[in-house]
Amino acid sequence: EQFASVPHSFVFHRGRVGRSLQQLILDVRRVMEPFTASTLQVRKKNSLKDFVAVAGPLGVTHFLVFTKSPTNVNFKLVRLPGGPTLTFKVTQYSLIKDVVSSLRRHRMHEQQFTHHPLLVLNNFGLQQMHVKLMATMFQNMFPTINVHKGCVNLNAIKRCLLISYNADTQLLDLRHYSLKVVPVGVSKGLRKLLQEKFPNMSRLEDISELLAKDINLSESEAEQDGTHNILELPQAYAGRGNMKAQQSAVRLTEIGPRMTLQLVKVEEGLSQGNVLYHSFVLKTEEQLRTALARKEERLRLKAERRRRQEADVQRKKEQREAHKKQSLAGIKRKQQQGEDGDSGAEDPGMPEDQDPADQSDDDAEYYRQEVGEEPDEGES
Repeated sequence: EQFASVPHSFVFHRGRVGRSLQQLILDVRRVMEPFTASTLQVRKKNSLKDFVAVAGPLGVTHFLVFTKSPTNVNFKLVRLPGGPTLTFKVTQYSLIKDVVSSLRRHRMHEQQFTHHPLLVLNNFGLQQMHVKLMATMFQNMFPTINVHKGCVNLNAIKRCLLISYNADTQLLDLRHYSLKVVPVGVSKGLRKLLQEKFPNMSRLEDISELLAKDINLSESEAEQDGTHNILELPQAYAGRGNMKAQQSAVRLTEIGPRMTLQLVKVEEGLSQGNVLYHSFVLKTEEQLRTALARKEERLRLKAERRRRQEADVQRKKEQREAHKKQSLAGIKRKQQQGEDGDSGAEDPGMPEDQDPADQSDDDAEYYRQEVGEEPDEGES
């Protein structure tokens, strides 16, 4: 029940994409783990309706769709089942392998992906409608965390996804980090002891030098640690020395991927509703009213066609029922006539008091009416 109550996602592409974009899709699936389809198979014949049909029983709430045009790479974020749809232009991106290869020391292991990342939104406090909508969409992509109830397990937070909005350039920067907590205020040698790494004490005269030496942080560590990332732990965190109510430093190591996005438009529904916002096309109120009137007219015509189709289907159904009843009645009459003939009764078409000459006159008159000619003497 807990697994089904959190948001789930599909990350896939539409149309033909290159090898780099396919790898980016796999990297984005790593970011969305564990509540995403990591091995989702996409075939050319699959349509968006196929994914929507499968998403319902699986509890999928979001689609992350990548497409490629001759000039751009586009990214659509869709909320199921009724929208909205946010369309972004991917101006820049870097793969996980590119980010990791640029680091001297990286921290990425499988245990980090057993829990969802911690989402951090920066500079989304603006009052524009599209900015608020983007913040809401990003927040609903991941399970909610209620820090006021104190039910957050710090050991479940191993990764961090930072989404920063630049109001001047109107660009979104996505960064994915690995999170590490280390104790502060101890020497490097003592930290090695806490990490079960026995230090080299060949140059020391006394064990106390190991504890007292280098009590301050080195220059490289001082550049990372400071008041901005040192805090008092409310819980014991994984790792030696990270005890409750002790000072520790939170360090972030980027593991990728990176993406720089530009919002293009916001639509109602699943990529087929009204355009609520467009960054390149600005319409006047008159144009909006005209577009709305055209859409209402299309909806009216569609409803009228549906009503006529339903009426035609009902009429044909009634005709089939009436024809079926007539056929059954005819079959019953034939069966009853056959039973009367088998009972030994005289031919009902030849009354007892009818003369054969009168019957011949009736046949001749019937022939004149049907054929329009006089019967031959032999036939009469």
